[in-house]
Amino acid sequence: MRMLAQLFPEFTEKLDEMDALYKEKRLIDEKTYQFICFALSIKARSQPCVRKHYKEALDAGATAQELAYILALVMREAAGADDCWVHDVLHDCAEIAAGSVECGCQK
Repeated sequence: MRMLAQLFPEFTEKLDEMDALYKEKRLIDEKTYQFICFALSIKARSQPCVRKHYKEALDAGATAQELAYILALVMREAAGADDCWVHDVLHDCAEIAAGSVECGCQK
């Protein structure tokens, strides 16, 4: 965002406007909002966002135990999605092992 703020400030200003609109129109409580943001930050692998939303969730009344549960939930859901994806990719694993399917990578 620093690059955008410097070189395309109009874009980051619009993001700030969207953030204000989300806050104004929010239909969920702050703690729930922070839980969602915390989970999304974990999936996005954004270190500053994970820290920000962890702290803001605590400030909104969350406990460290609740945040650990959210972390575990994100990890479990990601594992399930990874499992399904790999099964879809390897649905023809016998043919792959036999050399009948090209992997698409260079040797």
